[in-house]
Amino acid sequence: MEAASDSGASVGTASPYAGRADLAGSAGPGGPFVPWPGEDAGGPPGRPHHHALLIAAAAAAAVLAVTSVVALRAVHSAGVPPASQAPSAIVATVGPGLADVTATLGYRQAVSAGTGLVLTSSGLVVTNNHVIEGATSVKVTDVGNHQTYQAEVAGYDQGRDIALLKLTGASALKTVTLGNSLDVRVGEKVYALGNAGGLGGAPAVVSGTVTGLNQSITALDRAQGIAEKLTGLISASTPVEPGDSGGPLVTAAGQVIGMDTAGSAQFQIQSGAARAFAIPVSQVAAVAREIEAGQGSPGVHIGPTAFLGIAVVSVSLPRPGDTEAGVAGVIAGSPAARAGLAAGDVITSLGGHAVTSASAFRTVMAAYHPGDTITVCWVDLADRVHTAAVVLVTGPAG
Repeated sequence: MEAASDSGASVGTASPYAGRADLAGSAGPGGPFVPWPGEDAGGPPGRPHHHALLIAAAAAAAVLAVTSVVALRAVHSAGVPPASQAPSAIVATVGPGLADVTATLGYRQAVSAGTGLVLTSSGLVVTNNHVIEGATSVKVTDVGNHQTYQAEVAGYDQGRDIALLKLTGASALKTVTLGNSLDVRVGEKVYALGNAGGLGGAPAVVSGTVTGLNQSITALDRAQGIAEKLTGLISASTPVEPGDSGGPLVTAAGQVIGMDTAGSAQFQIQSGAARAFAIPVSQVAAVAREIEAGQGSPGVHIGPTAFLGIAVVSVSLPRPGDTEAGVAGVIAGSPAARAGLAAGDVITSLGGHAVTSASAFRTVMAAYHPGDTITVCWVDLADRVHTAAVVLVTGPAG
């Protein structure tokens, strides 16, 4: 996420929408958020007030948000150096319970790198949702035994930026020790560990102090084009880097009190001080237990992600504050393509729910599973209204 910096990483084909500060569009279970080959990234012609110029304006306005935060995605190709190593005792205590997460974002021809917390010896690993969002495959390297496993996404909570992974064939893994986030106090010494720079190997570790509790931020993921409001966070003066997303914020005793999700690059520029944000471990554990038990809820999605096969962007309308959900691209052979959707169309409703933004589209889609039938209503460039019942297939995670 951004305005804090991005703790996950994204590598691959460059896009005008790369990074959480570009809020013109939003990707979700409907499809990856990048311009498809042959598509105009700024939007199709024929709707001058609904597309290119206003998309750019929306992105510019979003960057000026007061508390924007950047999801920590590590960019492998950038060769970002890891944070300086801190006390070896912390690495020795916490490191074996961590994992390096690498997600292949096949539809975007990119790779996302982050960190995971090993919760069970049988291979349940929790990380940030933004690390695996849009993934067509996920691999996890356990720091404790150096083995790499294929992983499936057991479930996720997009609104709280938490995802639970299940490693295939894992056993006897070392786990992290969870502390009590309710006991955290401002001024307390803490350490942040993670896969800084997406380089793998021994986790990098930095130290700092808790600077705030119950913090709220707007996290921006440029790679996904998504803005998320995260609340109840712990802020700390630990300078986290890309690749640290999903890593632990720990006490001097090595107990995990939070999961790093964003670093405030904007704050650092303004004040000269680093600032990071972590999800309290109580929230992380609660969501992980819910997913493990298979208990879906309005916020928690269990199992595979339903896929329509389109990239959706929020497009500003002439009236300030009004947006619509524009189709930026359609994947050939997908359910959307078979139904006749095309770039330049505008989604008006999904499953009987009015859709006026990419985030609304994403929220509705999160409630569906592969095999479900959903009714899609849209308007094409000639202002013709269409409705189709579409059977969803299995798509990218998160």
